[in-house]
Amino acid sequence: MKILVVCGAGASSTFVAQRLRRAASDAGLEWDAAAGMEYSVTGGDHDLILVGPHLADRLDAIRDATLVPVAVLPEDVFADRDGTRTLALARSILADARTTPKGTS
Repeated sequence: MKILVVCGAGASSTFVAQRLRRAASDAGLEWDAAAGMEYSVTGGDHDLILVGPHLADRLDAIRDATLVPVAVLPEDVFADRDGTRTLALARSILADARTTPKGTS
């Protein structure tokens, strides 16, 4: 599973991606989480894209640039120090995506 965490400059998303990777590893999952900026979305081979809350107004444009699920992280994402809440959110989004094909929601 490859997850891209997107923010404005790639700095805050680095912290979220690191915590998500650690939480996934602790849960026995072989997931990779990487940080990037909006332009990283196009052409990537990601399975999920998580967008920083400060880019919520760009959600539609980001969704239009990819075929994978895209979701905005909650405002308090940076308080998730061990990444477990972010991991739970990612798992939930992926489970929903398996039951709702893109373009039908």
